[in-house]
Amino acid sequence: MKNVRSMTLPLLSAALATFVFSAPIAALADSSVAVGGVMLVNKGRVAVGRIPANLRDKFGETFGSGSGMSIDTKSWVRNADGSYKGSLWLLPDRGYNAVGTTDYRPRLNTIDVQLTPVAPGATPPVGKEQSGVDAKLADTVLLTDNKGADTTGLDPANGTRQPADGMPLLPQAPNGKISLDTEAVARLPDGTMFISDEYGPYIYRFAADGRMMAATPPPTALLPMRNGAVNFASNNPGPGESAPDPKDPTSGRQNNQGLEGMSLTPDGKFLIAVLQSATRQDGGDSSSTRQNTRTLVYDATDLAHLKLVHEYVVPLPVFTDAKGKTAVAAQSEIVALSPQTFLMLARDSNNGYGVKGDKSLYRSIDIVDVSAATDIHGTAFDADKPVAPKGVVDPSVKPAAVSQFIDINDSADLARFGLHNGAPNDRNNLSEKWEAMSLLSVMDPKLPDDYFLFVANDNDFLTQDGFQVGAAYKGDGGADVDTMFQVFQVTIPGLSAK
Repeated sequence: MKNVRSMTLPLLSAALATFVFSAPIAALADSSVAVGGVMLVNKGRVAVGRIPANLRDKFGETFGSGSGMSIDTKSWVRNADGSYKGSLWLLPDRGYNAVGTTDYRPRLNTIDVQLTPVAPGATPPVGKEQSGVDAKLADTVLLTDNKGADTTGLDPANGTRQPADGMPLLPQAPNGKISLDTEAVARLPDGTMFISDEYGPYIYRFAADGRMMAATPPPTALLPMRNGAVNFASNNPGPGESAPDPKDPTSGRQNNQGLEGMSLTPDGKFLIAVLQSATRQDGGDSSSTRQNTRTLVYDATDLAHLKLVHEYVVPLPVFTDAKGKTAVAAQSEIVALSPQTFLMLARDSNNGYGVKGDKSLYRSIDIVDVSAATDIHGTAFDADKPVAPKGVVDPSVKPAAVSQFIDINDSADLARFGLHNGAPNDRNNLSEKWEAMSLLSVMDPKLPDDYFLFVANDNDFLTQDGFQVGAAYKGDGGADVDTMFQVFQVTIPGLSAK
């Protein structure tokens, strides 16, 4: 049994009011956590499935997978035989960009799913280990700006679009299009959606048809600054573009470390967004000190005008890498359980199928609790005062509590589905980037607190049979990285009481 730090975790009541239990966590199993008589349990993987790496969407371009996911819960039904069917939305990022960025048009994909889970702990039939999730691309919607013009995955370089038509300062590529590097999606009952971005790092609201409706900038402390001005470049110039000078922001979000995780609370009243790692001034200028990231909590009751109401420091997992050096696992996605608690997917980098390293040392779904953390919203930390200079948190600030819940790299659980972590670095070795996550009820009256936790990878469009922006390509390294879904069954008491 692993050691688990003491923390508090709120239980959601029938009205989603928060009750905080002060009893310390006891580790009941490798991935079970008990809090004052309330137990959150990971029952393990129950299904795995794939979408082929060379799939093309209705625009004839290579399909890219899960930077973000939002399950269409209203579409799901449980069949008499214990299988399920429904749909989800899967968000790719800025396109295949092994050498610089391209004029890929950002988009959102609708996926139809047949889910046939095995019982928790059971082993799938031989030959069907990875057929429990039958996922099919059903539709693709392009994301456009507020005037209906195409957006782009190109690095904005030094470009900005000045505020106009109710929109704030926006990242703009040299071709005049708004630059988007989309990372998380939260679909709303009216069909509109919030999408978070790395370039900004902004939160955008889009209509169901993909047209931009609004844009919400973060606090000043998160805006990337160069030479005294906001500069959204990520140091990934496209064809003919120049690299920014300096290559990194002097403050604000680090390159490619924007609002990677975002989720609505179950009651839809709050939107939580988390920066992938610390801002530059908070230790984000070094891979070994970037652990103190920030969580933003918005009041989402007025969909047209998100209002920032809370902000917290969240410590990311720190581990020792294969070379014995301190490393930080950046967060890749969150799922909100309440305004004060959320699941957080965190992982290491440069290990897995499709990259040179083979064995991952940290891929985990953790529990974050901000109930006892210091709220820094509206303080000098939102402006020019670092909250964690050189990675050391200001003594006036108490960070959130974080504890491991699900070890995605669990070898025995992977093996049940024909998967592994480490050599051989083949298609059954988990790929590097796991960045999408969403919850769905098991719809069983005997298990009212049980959910399927869907987790998907970002395959970085890696295929040997690719086509994008008018040209064929072959991904670096010779790999064909499928889109993969892993489904865990978990128990989260009280979450279903809305």
